[in-house]
Amino acid sequence: MIDLRRLHMLRLVHQYGTVTSAAEAMHLTPSAVSHHLRELARELRVPLLEPQGRKVRLTPAAHLLIGHADGLLARWEEALADLASHRAGEVGPLRMCGFTTAVSGLVAPAAGALLREDPDLTIEVRECDTDEAVGLLAAGETDIAVIEPTPGAPPPGDPRFDREPLLEEALDLIVPAGHPLALRDGVRLEDAAGEPWISVHGCVHHQQVMAYCAAAGFTPRIAHNATTWSVIWALVANGLGVSLVPRLAGDPAGQEVVRVPLAGDGVPKRRVLTCVRRGSRSHPLIARALHALHEAVPAPCALAAA
Repeated sequence: MIDLRRLHMLRLVHQYGTVTSAAEAMHLTPSAVSHHLRELARELRVPLLEPQGRKVRLTPAAHLLIGHADGLLARWEEALADLASHRAGEVGPLRMCGFTTAVSGLVAPAAGALLREDPDLTIEVRECDTDEAVGLLAAGETDIAVIEPTPGAPPPGDPRFDREPLLEEALDLIVPAGHPLALRDGVRLEDAAGEPWISVHGCVHHQQVMAYCAAAGFTPRIAHNATTWSVIWALVANGLGVSLVPRLAGDPAGQEVVRVPLAGDGVPKRRVLTCVRRGSRSHPLIARALHALHEAVPAPCALAAA
């Protein structure tokens, strides 16, 4: 009999590149992971790891095993989902994570709705970026990740995950109150080409600003960088520049900022997805939470997600 936890460990070593990183993801010691992988190799009678300088690399046999492991682990998730459907009094924990505006605009309302339906349900929510969310999902540390497609996120064909569209939302231009663009109808993104821009440093927002502006025919002059939406609103309100914000980023009270919907071809939009481990989508709690997330989608975005 093969211990599926050991297959999962091998999969994480492949994902993270080192035994140490895989051990950290599973909250184990590197020596414990190494022991389990040696036992797995002994049981299968094939070498799975080989030295590569100070690191290790997977053998061809290990890569072959991983190809089968993805399917086995997915079937195991299906088995857990089937078992859960037969258990009475399921109370969790249900674990969900997502990026900032997804948590505030989708995950938190969905979690609140679930708790109102079932006050005994235990829910754990974590705010994190998409790359971290995918890592948590792979490590079994969360059940549902609400993500934006990014270069670091899993490709659609990754056999470990099951992704589905949740919504598609427009990004609006925000300008200071009294700005000439705030008074115009039919503003196009290129109309802001000469403005100083504000970006969220070190996250997908910066990539989006650069990509959408490039598609509109100009390179934005990034005058200021922030790490939170509240700081972006404050900088714009005080006349330091303009920016793009998603609809899920609510308007803060007391800021002299105007949200300007964009018109024309190529209006900036972002897609938001739910991501679960393959085979787990039919788990009763996960299915309920996914339904609650869809119910939390604002009406203007719901049709685009269909």
